[in-house]
Amino acid sequence: MINKKWDIVLKDEFKKDYFRKLGIFVKNEYKTKTVFPNYENIFDALRFTDYDEVKVVILGQDPYHGLGEAHGLSFSVREGVKIPPSLLNIFKELYNDLGIKRTKSDLTDWAKDGVLLLNSIMTVVKDTPLSHKNKGWEIFTDTIISKLNDREEPVIFLLWGSFARSKKELITNKRHKIIESVHPSPLSASRGFFGSKPFSKINNYLKEMNKKEINW
Repeated sequence: MINKKWDIVLKDEFKKDYFRKLGIFVKNEYKTKTVFPNYENIFDALRFTDYDEVKVVILGQDPYHGLGEAHGLSFSVREGVKIPPSLLNIFKELYNDLGIKRTKSDLTDWAKDGVLLLNSIMTVVKDTPLSHKNKGWEIFTDTIISKLNDREEPVIFLLWGSFARSKKELITNKRHKIIESVHPSPLSASRGFFGSKPFSKINNYLKEMNKKEINW
């Protein structure tokens, strides 16, 4: 369904009643409304970054809700679409942190390099943020975080904003690393996101773990 190892790790979850109901709800929403991302892209975060390959988790809340933006990876948008303000601020901080001038808005290369770009809510109705809140996605994605927490191999969790930081309670294993700050949104970026240097912190942690650094 998703990816070989994730399918094994999450096999019990797929059988649960809430997930079955979520599937029925989501299919009906796609039939009757304009919903993002495209149906075939819902699980792309898990497809591009399998369970054993996750080095970093960047947690978002729900997908972008504008036409042509979301494609299954948190904070990422398709090429050719106007770059959202939060992603622009992420790129500003990347430049200030590591001197990398990134203009490519599609973050699939990060996903393939071991960055799980996970939205807590995996679908959204056009122009209606949080429209699929409390339908079951949060249970599913909290399970994903918990399964990564169970892993022997350390994971670096990057938590931006109060929503993402609320997931800290799921990360109980001391071998994992947590990097947190305010959200990169223009409403909060100047209050502690700019200057937080998350990208160099991640790569320094990876060096300490004798792992290949992320090519940001």
